[in-house]
Amino acid sequence: MNLEKDNLKVTVIGLGKIGLTIASVIAEKGIIVYGVDKNPDVVEQVNKGICHIKGEPGLEELVKANQIAQVLTSTTNTKEAVSNSNVVIVIVPVLITSDNQVDYQYIDEAVNQIGQSIKKDTLVIFETTLPTGDTRNRFGSSIEKLSGLKMGTEFYLAYSPERVYSNRIIKNLKDYPKVVGGVNEKSKDLAVSFYRRALKCEVIEMSSTEAAEFAKVAESVYRDVNIALANELSVYANQKGVNILEIIKASNSQPFSHIHNPGIGVGGHCIPIYPYFFLNNGLSTDGLVHKAREINDSMAVYSVDMIEKEVGKLDSMNILILGLSFRENVKEHTKSITIRLNEILNEKNANVFVNDPYYSPKEVEDMDIKYISLQDKLVPDMDIVILQANHSEYENLNLSMFNNCKVFLDGRNAFNRNEVEEQGIKYIGIGAT
Repeated sequence: MNLEKDNLKVTVIGLGKIGLTIASVIAEKGIIVYGVDKNPDVVEQVNKGICHIKGEPGLEELVKANQIAQVLTSTTNTKEAVSNSNVVIVIVPVLITSDNQVDYQYIDEAVNQIGQSIKKDTLVIFETTLPTGDTRNRFGSSIEKLSGLKMGTEFYLAYSPERVYSNRIIKNLKDYPKVVGGVNEKSKDLAVSFYRRALKCEVIEMSSTEAAEFAKVAESVYRDVNIALANELSVYANQKGVNILEIIKASNSQPFSHIHNPGIGVGGHCIPIYPYFFLNNGLSTDGLVHKAREINDSMAVYSVDMIEKEVGKLDSMNILILGLSFRENVKEHTKSITIRLNEILNEKNANVFVNDPYYSPKEVEDMDIKYISLQDKLVPDMDIVILQANHSEYENLNLSMFNNCKVFLDGRNAFNRNEVEEQGIKYIGIGAT
């Protein structure tokens, strides 16, 4: 099989934000792509050239153009798509349960479908972030058993983690090197050839799927540990009465210092989740990685404690949280700190309201969280305002609307202290009080 010259047909399983973008970028090269998703509404939209993902520059246009060119189609039938392809890319979510165990539910289902329909000589590539060893030992072995084909000789297996950032995925696919490892040399070489043709990107060749899996999780662990350091330092800076942002700027002027910014907590489907792929598989729970998770998870409680020190008990107080998303300018709420804040504040009998321009009132209320518009008549009655996600829509926030506000907790250190306090509101930042 020559993936640089053969008439490629590619299946991409999982048409979320990353999967649809990967499928679209590959199809743009004139390669036939079958996108697979369990959601029939997603499939219907893609087949009409409609992009169900918003906020990704260039993606809507790409989906439409690919539909017109008839190089991207979608289906709910995994088996049919896989049987008609010579490359299969799996980008199905792997998250963690409430007790921090890896949740394989969706990806195991996809692998079962692959194993029942894969044909000889197919290349299977996993892009979902995985615990080290899963590509070979969990999924490769499963495909072998179900298909009767031998991994590495009768079907080929590689791992190449997605490494992209929301709102810039198309650009990242072009600019970031693809890390690629195979279960053997042939599998790796085929995957490398495929990505050079399909994405026209730089490729970093790894010694194994395990090395590639480890590298992706290590990226997230690095960020989690660095943010935890910044958060720990921010708490100490608060005790010492110095501004952590001033300190970080000065420290990072030295080229070997790369302190991240502190905040009210770490959310999303990456940083708070992937460390457990190490911690649940042999990495010491007495070490730095586990401590970092504890520190970052503690920041929501710490932030509420700072408010209580200023105003006393929060019983019956009206509290507005700005931003449901886990970070600015995206519509994603996996592990959002707002969800945790809502729990903490409800336990204290506060009246909690959430505003987010990316979500409808129904979407918020379906999560058992009270939504409020910034035009609502209750806004002047807010006692506390907490900035959790610094959406661009909040940049010119009219602080004078908060007539009764006693404390503005800036969970992302995004606002100007003087501008807040000119309104008669106490400003609290993270390490910048």
